[in-house]
Amino acid sequence: MQTSPATPIPSWTVGDVTVHRVDEILLPPATGPWLLPDATPEVVTGQHWLHPHFADHEGILHLASHSFAFAVDGLRVVVDTGIGNGKERANPAWHNLRTDFLERLTAAGFPPDSVDLVILTHLHADHVGWNTRDVNGEWVPTFPDARYLTSRTEREFWATYDMEEARKQMFRDSVIPVEQAGLLDMIDVPAEGIEIARGLRLLSTPGHTPGHIAVELTSRGETALITGDCIHHPVQLAHPAIGACVDIDPRQSEDTRRELLDSLAGTDTLLLGTHFAPPTAGRVTAHGDAYRLQPVPAA
Repeated sequence: MQTSPATPIPSWTVGDVTVHRVDEILLPPATGPWLLPDATPEVVTGQHWLHPHFADHEGILHLASHSFAFAVDGLRVVVDTGIGNGKERANPAWHNLRTDFLERLTAAGFPPDSVDLVILTHLHADHVGWNTRDVNGEWVPTFPDARYLTSRTEREFWATYDMEEARKQMFRDSVIPVEQAGLLDMIDVPAEGIEIARGLRLLSTPGHTPGHIAVELTSRGETALITGDCIHHPVQLAHPAIGACVDIDPRQSEDTRRELLDSLAGTDTLLLGTHFAPPTAGRVTAHGDAYRLQPVPAA
């Protein structure tokens, strides 16, 4: 499903910062049962608050692929780059896409050559695809004047991982060209997190991958947190034990999720889900021994 650049770009205000959601595609209904197999229809329909935004009446999860873009401390930032166009992928929903992502990014006020920093929460195919684009049959960096940033732990893990061919292909077309252009920076992210610019922090959120990071944005006393894949869907607020089939360390992923949600519950921090379907954002509230998401619609 394509979106139209004529459609208003959803955004949220965090202090003096405007965070834009740049849509790529809505993911097909089969994504939920594959990605979060323990989120059965019975489990999902038991959480009435998930309907209608995050699941349908039959318990099918709604999921999406999008990036976030904002300007902070003089930097124009994009967080995660989606699936990308024309990429050879094993997942049929990701294979050889033709979306208007770059047009929407430009409509949000972030043409590719204006971006200063691309933060990659982790190196999975649906988070690095627009790192590059096809120019005359070659994969070249989409953001030629940007630094691409990921955690050192993340890149070093994949450097020694016994990859299947599909993952090798993803690195060949979406990671290695950025490295060869000298644009990829690796940063050590301690357990307590690290500030990389005024009001912009990286948080260590391992489990889904060993070097996974979340992104925290603060301005004028207001805070937002971009999840990456430490939380894929709001059903995981109600059931933090539900993990993704592709989690490298499921136990660590659950521990990270519980710790993060506990730190957010009852605060004014705006949670922005990297795969949350519209309205995408919300505030975490405690509910029984778990949590719920109170949606905050985009402007």
